[in-house]
Formats: sequence, structure tokens, C-alpha cells
Amino acid sequence: MIVELTALHWIYVVFIALIIGVMIMRRDTTIVCIAGIFLIAITATGSLSHAISSIFNSFSYAITELLSTILVISIIVAMSNTLTTTGINDVMISPFRKLIRNPTLAYWTIGILMMVISWFFWPSPAVALLGAVLLPVAIRAGLPALGVAMAMNLFGHGIALSGDFVIQAAPKLTADAAGLPIQDVINASIPLVFIMGLVTTVAAFYFLKRDMKQGVLKTAPAVVSQSPTEVSNQPELLSTAQKRFFAILVPLLFAADVAAMSILDLAGGDATALIGGTSILILLLITLTSHKNKGLEKTTQYLIEGFTFGFKVFGPVIPIAAFFYLGDSGFGKIIGDFLPKASQGIVNDLGVALAGVVPLSKAVGAVTLTTVGAITGLDGSGFSGISLAGSVASLFAIAIGKGAATLTALGQIAAIWVGGGTLIPWALIPAAAICNVDPFELARRNLVPVILGLIVTTIVAMFLI
Repeated sequence: MIVELTALHWIYVVFIALIIGVMIMRRDTTIVCIAGIFLIAITATGSLSHAISSIFNSFSYAITELLSTILVISIIVAMSNTLTTTGINDVMISPFRKLIRNPTLAYWTIGILMMVISWFFWPSPAVALLGAVLLPVAIRAGLPALGVAMAMNLFGHGIALSGDFVIQAAPKLTADAAGLPIQDVINASIPLVFIMGLVTTVAAFYFLKRDMKQGVLKTAPAVVSQSPTEVSNQPELLSTAQKRFFAILVPLLFAADVAAMSILDLAGGDATALIGGTSILILLLITLTSHKNKGLEKTTQYLIEGFTFGFKVFGPVIPIAAFFYLGDSGFGKIIGDFLPKASQGIVNDLGVALAGVVPLSKAVGAVTLTTVGAITGLDGSGFSGISLAGSVASLFAIAIGKGAATLTALGQIAAIWVGGGTLIPWALIPAAAICNVDPFELARRNLVPVILGLIVTTIVAMFLI
């Protein structure tokens, strides 16, 4: 098959390289993405007004595509704030305190609990839910504060966020960029997520125990930073019985959601809507019960806090997603029908052309996606560059002839493990702050385990492609 590569294709490639370069320098990519959108649009249309309009249209398209994801995360954060403010989270977590009797149990209990909570609430709210309550218990059991921070990072921002099986924000971004159904990416990511998680958490625990035994790490009294659960002089909003009721009800409702997803075969947007709707109902029920006559105003306040968080997190994502949507079906909807007649989209065209020039192998594809994913994570968000990972995965899969979902999942995992809160110091601040440890020291502690995990996961992916 002969593919006609035009100036549009080469501009797209050049700007992919520029975006990667800017990320390596740890600078923001927004202006580069906007410049890329403008240059592609003006080259395609020859119209200055059309090109300027395309910048706005690309943002509008990206927001439309991501809106359900932004919405559900905002709602979940709003709900998490109600759990924290009312003290329900303390009651939810309290049964696990009995399991934390020694450093080993502390590390694995906090880690696994963090992973499960992060699947439903996302890691940042989960850090607040867990940290202030379980950190003192773990310290008393002999686990250093740095070990607590590592467990929360690796299990929450690592395993839970890189798979994102319930909320499905990450696979939504990468699947869209790769032109794949979201469920294909989720299915392909399952073995990779758990291999990455197992290798990383076991390696981290081994190094942690070794350094504790050698006296390099010592348990010190915890100085827990101010958290949402520590509101001085705040009156009790709920009785003990009410807290216990909601502490049982909330997990039951989410467990019912998971069962419904399985029974009704819900995935993607349908699964997200179910989780989001349940979160809204929980938010309303708890807020009206706890704040009584102020419930109407407090509901709005919690939602504002949630939306502020959601758009703050996704603000850097929208411009880069807008650019990478041009590589697939978004081009026609944003700019118009200006590609060659035989074109299957910019990324597909590049993949076919690459296959005809360079005989790529599965190994080269896997290593490239891990590298690209890791580079895109250097900005510290973990999400801003996974659209690039999905786009590159599509390109390589076309060239290789298979493995699109596996390569997409691999790029997603690498990007989020590096940038989502395990290696980049400024992304580690929530866990570091709640545990009162140096974020740079936490990043150094996570470095070797995460690199080992990426190496093993990349090798496994070569056999799964």
C-alpha cells in the first residue's frame, strides 16, 4: 500500500519530537501544542481565520471528549471531602488498624488498602483518607514514615492509577489517542499493571527492610501535616452511630457498582457514569445528614472544591490532548476534510509508511513505548503525555502489524508510574507532606524499584504483543 505523506504529516512528526524535547527539559508543553495545532491548520486550509478558529475548536473537541472523565473525578473528590470532613473516613479505616502490628504488616496493609481506595477515589484523595489516620499506627508498629509514603505512592499512584480500572480516566486518554476501544486497552493492561506492581512493591519492600536492618532507616516520631481530618475546634457533624452506618454503606454501594459492571457488562462511559452517579448520591446523602439546614450550601461548596481540583489536574492535559486528537479522527472534526483522499489519519499514514521503510520488531516497539511513556511522565502529571503514548503506540502497532492495545497499555503504565506520583519530586508532594518526609528522598527511594519494574514489564510486553 502506497501512502502519500504530505507537509501535514511531517509537521505532526516534528511537533511530536518538540513536545518530547520540551518534556525532557521539564518545561510546559501548552504553547508548543497550540503552535502545532495552528501550523497544521494553516497548512491544511491556507486560511488564517480558519487556523485561529481551529485552536479553539481543538480545545472544545478535547474538552468534549474528556468531559465525562473530568466530571467523575471532580465528583469523587467532592465526595471524598465530605467523608474527610465528617470523620467517616476514620471509621472506614479503623478496622485495618488492628492488622498493623509490625513493619511488614504495616507496609502491605497500607499499600493494598491504598490501592483499593485509589481505584474508586483516585490516589490524591486516598492519601488524605489514609495518611493522617494510619501513619501514627504504622510508626508505632515500627515502619518509618518514609516507608509509609513509599507504600502509598507505589500502590496508589503506581498500581491503581496506571491501571485505573474503575474510573477509567487513563485508558480513556490512551485509547482515544490510539484509536482503540477503551476495554481493549484495559484488558491488555491488566497483566502488565500487576507485573509492574508486583516487581516494584516487592523490590521496594526488600530495600526498605534491608536499610532498616542496617540502621540506615530508623523509625522517628511522626509529625503529621495538617490534613482535612484535622479541623480544630470543629463540632461533631455526625454521631458515632451515623459514622458507622455510612462507613458500611459507602463501600457496599461501590461494591454493588462493581457487581453491576460485571453483571450488566458495563465499561467505559457507562461504568464511569455509574460510579459518578453513585458518588453524587453519597455526597448528597452525607452532606444533608451532617450539615442539616446548611446542607444545600455545603453541597454546592463541596462540588466547587471538586471541580476546582478536576480542572486544575486536567488543565495541562487539554492542550496536549487537543494536538494529538488531530492525529486520528479528530482532524476532520476540528479542521475539516483536508487530508489526502486515501488517508486513514495522520498517525495511521505514518505507521504504514514507517513499516515500509524500517522493519520494526516487537522488542523495538516495546522499548520505544516504555521510553516514550517515561519521557512524557517527566512533567510530573502522568496524564498530560499519555495521549502521546497512545498515538505513538498506534503508529508502531501499524508498522509491526499487531499489538496496538499492549503497546498502548505499556506506554500508559510507563507514563503514569514515572509522572503520576512515584518518581517526579513535585508530583510526590501529597504523600510526602502527609508523612512529613522529603519528596526528593522519597523519589530517590522509589527510583530503583520503579526502574526494575519497567524493565521486567517491558520484557513481558514483548511476549504479549
